[in-house]
Amino acid sequence: MESFIQSRKYLFWYVKDLSGLSSNAVVEGILNLGDWQDFQDLIKILGLKKISQIFLEDIKKDRNNYRPEIKHYFELYFKKYVK
Repeated sequence: MESFIQSRKYLFWYVKDLSGLSSNAVVEGILNLGDWQDFQDLIKILGLKKISQIFLEDIKKDRNNYRPEIKHYFELYFKKYVK
């Protein structure tokens, strides 16, 4: 995970210490700001089910940082592909 984050510093420009990022923060950063290849690489590290769990837990909170179009897309995506 560390090398994955280090190779994508531009997605986490707002964080001083990248080693302190939680899985939730990484998933949020990749889904909001990453491209499709970033998402595919994250699947190889965490697995689609784990990413889905993190995402679905985060969007249930009163406040989250997912853009509306990203939230909508991944709600549909995970509903279809995570069983």
